[in-house]
Amino acid sequence: HHLEEAAIGGHTFARHNLGIMEGKNGRPDRAVKHLIIAAKLGQDQSLSSLRRLYTEGIVSKEDLAGALRAHQDAIEETKSQQREAAEAARTDRVK
Repeated sequence: HHLEEAAIGGHTFARHNLGIMEGKNGRPDRAVKHLIIAAKLGQDQSLSSLRRLYTEGIVSKEDLAGALRAHQDAIEETKSQQREAAEAARTDRVK
């Protein structure tokens, strides 16, 4: 119940976990839908899961391609000069 609420609220890892749970419960269609949503929001593990399901014939080429494009767009949207500068500063401190 809480996982579903988190997924509805936009928590991508919760959405990913719902996809995994649906797959384990024998509902591959629902699993794929959750994983596609999470991948489109930038969730890397969901994209990896979709790639694996594609090789197993569960995900169509079109669905995988659409999820990949949307995933890349989501990642691009999170990039900014300010974030990159903060990451560079954090990395410099770790060295």
